[in-house]
Amino acid sequence: MTMQNLIDEAERDLLHTYNRYPVVLDRGEGVYLYDTDGKKYLDFMAGIAVFALGYGNERYNGALKAQIDKLLHTSNYFYNEPAIHAAAKLKEASGMDRVFFTNSGAEAVEGAVKAAMKYAYTVTGSADHEIIAFNHSFHGRTYGALAVTGNAHYREPFGAMPLNAKFADINDIESVKSCVTEKTCAVILEVVQGEGGLIPATEEFLRELRALCDEKGILLIFDEVQCGMGRTGFMFAWQRFGIKPDIMASAKALGCGVPVGAFLMTEKVAESSLKPGDHGTTYGGNPFATAAVNAVLDIYKDEDIPGHVREITPYFEETLNSLAADFDCIKGVRGCGLMQGLIFDRPVAPVISEAMKRGLIMINAGAEILRFVPPLVIEKEHIDEMAAILREAIAAAF
Repeated sequence: MTMQNLIDEAERDLLHTYNRYPVVLDRGEGVYLYDTDGKKYLDFMAGIAVFALGYGNERYNGALKAQIDKLLHTSNYFYNEPAIHAAAKLKEASGMDRVFFTNSGAEAVEGAVKAAMKYAYTVTGSADHEIIAFNHSFHGRTYGALAVTGNAHYREPFGAMPLNAKFADINDIESVKSCVTEKTCAVILEVVQGEGGLIPATEEFLRELRALCDEKGILLIFDEVQCGMGRTGFMFAWQRFGIKPDIMASAKALGCGVPVGAFLMTEKVAESSLKPGDHGTTYGGNPFATAAVNAVLDIYKDEDIPGHVREITPYFEETLNSLAADFDCIKGVRGCGLMQGLIFDRPVAPVISEAMKRGLIMINAGAEILRFVPPLVIEKEHIDEMAAILREAIAAAF
């Protein structure tokens, strides 16, 4: 079956909610992907910041194969050993106290928001509360996550949202203060905004936000779904400054390809929030998914993946700055670690298309920003290869 035949079949059978690239990917090796026709692509998208360890990692694959032969699923009526070990390792990596495993990032955000709302209900006896989120943020497509996503066009077709949210501006503490009322129970923030344009929260802003939440008795939720798991050079982006949240959401690279997420909280929040019957999941934390989490966290620790990101980032940033200097259509570079963006003065879709033709997979973050979220194991030669292809793609596109 040709690649076009496969695409035609997909368009007949799948719900058209994605404008996919006209490529059917078949296999991966290292930081490269191959389509069903055998064409090779350098991957600087990593499944949207998921495949941090690249493709075909023997240790990771071996752990999953071994678990398949033991036990895939039990339900949460029982304990399972991989989930117990994964929770302990995730607590160690994050410094948080309690873990709930989910199937995705959106579910992790849903759980984090529910925990905050239940905490407020326990403390105040009222269910009438608000959450402050941020303009241009993205937290997921499910209703609760959508309610705190700061792009109105995502929310408008779906009517009333299930919770009340107000939207402030990242790195503007006065805009946050203007949203605070006696009903405010939580603030949710991506420490580095992803879909919103690769905007890092500054240390000053995070400290001010933490102080404001402490003063007002408001819970601080960090969404680390995309920016966490070593992408900024620290296991979680907030650890760069040591400003700890009350609740945190994680996913994407947590499973490096296996669908798994988690929300974590401090003991203080756990004691007064979700109790038996308040929240649950059939698949979350099953043996297979948490075997992936165990393997990922072990590899990160043993191979110091965050350290490698800190080591390679200066060269990556130098390369992006060189590209920006050489093309008038590029206005600047923005981001943190291996989560970077080139800001253009025009839509970048033609660049992505030309890069794909030349064997480079990329993604945007908004119409005019080219996003770079490659596997965290890239080396200098991969950055050089990316830059060479990208130069050709920009020249061809514009």
